[in-house]
Amino acid sequence: MSLPQNMQINGVRLWQSLMDMARIGATPRGGVCRLALTDLDKQGRDLFVQWCEEAGCTITVDAIGNIFARRPGRNDDLPPVVMGSHLDSQPTGGKYDGVYGVLAGLEVIRSLNDMNYVTEAPVEVAVWTNEEGSRFAPAMVASGVFAGVFDLEYGLSRTDLDGKTMGEELARIGYAGDAPVGGRKIGAYFEAHIEQGPILEAEGKTIGVVTDCQGQRWYEITLTGQEAHAGPTPMLRRKDALLGAARMVETVNRIGLKYGPSACATVGMMQVHPNSRNVIPGEVFFTVDFRHPDDAILAKMDEELRRAAEEVASGIGLEMEFEQIWYYAPIKFDESCVSAVRLGVERTGHSFRDIVSGAGHDACYLSMVAPTGMIFIPCVDGISHNEIEETTPAWAAAGCEVLLHAVVERANAEGAKAS
Repeated sequence: MSLPQNMQINGVRLWQSLMDMARIGATPRGGVCRLALTDLDKQGRDLFVQWCEEAGCTITVDAIGNIFARRPGRNDDLPPVVMGSHLDSQPTGGKYDGVYGVLAGLEVIRSLNDMNYVTEAPVEVAVWTNEEGSRFAPAMVASGVFAGVFDLEYGLSRTDLDGKTMGEELARIGYAGDAPVGGRKIGAYFEAHIEQGPILEAEGKTIGVVTDCQGQRWYEITLTGQEAHAGPTPMLRRKDALLGAARMVETVNRIGLKYGPSACATVGMMQVHPNSRNVIPGEVFFTVDFRHPDDAILAKMDEELRRAAEEVASGIGLEMEFEQIWYYAPIKFDESCVSAVRLGVERTGHSFRDIVSGAGHDACYLSMVAPTGMIFIPCVDGISHNEIEETTPAWAAAGCEVLLHAVVERANAEGAKAS
């Protein structure tokens, strides 16, 4: 099927959509706070649904709140080519993480409308619930349920720090859909995203063709010692849970450095009890995040953490609860989807390089049930998960142009396979 001449997107409209969405949950430093399933997340979802309906899409919401906006194809019985990402953010998140992939997908549909171009297979945009894992751990819960990694009950039962479940909050904001989760045939899935790292900008490349994604392990650890008065209690008689946690934080950092430069190791959350300045901490809860593109090395990191944690806890006389709450192996994306992205780069003429994602994305779980590819664009100074996260209108438009070509190529290829 011949492509329209000078097939392109409307970069001004895409950028305006990003800025309009960024007003919902806007923070003083220019970022956003739209935690999953809050009232602000509902507002963002509502705006997205409104825009999609105005673009002629039909909307489906499944039982874990994933949203699918569908533009019909010439043969609507073919499995759709799906684009997407997420609308939820970190507490001090940026304007582009996740939302860029959603609104780039919407812009592809709007541009196809502008050109009056009908793809052979249908095209959809998906919004995945709770990708960040900031309010409800672990991350990527809803795409994980969709892919069969978690069951629905597990997903709906995830709780925030106040004890509210995902299921309760989905019902409260009106996004507990009635469609089944998973089982939807997908011809291919593409996710556009800011790089969240410094490589593309540093090398002067506009597009990252994502070939692989690092594996991850998340842990939750609780150390329990004994609360005591900070004055009368001698140093050698203390069971200081925070001291144990501090030693383990140092261990996590050491493991990350040992297996560098590809390894990443982070303690990102900590809760100290009773959190009083003149009381020796009796309990500390904290998290550990390990990442590496080689699953064997990720396993070695796990082994070293477990061994060191036991040594630290026993050395101070602490009790320990140690749980790995999330794991997925490194991902290699589908060669045909990677090729479709490369074809999009060739047709648009943007500079590019192959790249491995250091962050987790819904695309990682989608790759288990559908051919999947990703497109990265640069972000300024490689900063993400931060209110000052930034990209440029030109980079945003470039990534969306590549996405358009990749999606049209794949949607028409689905038609060719069926004929």
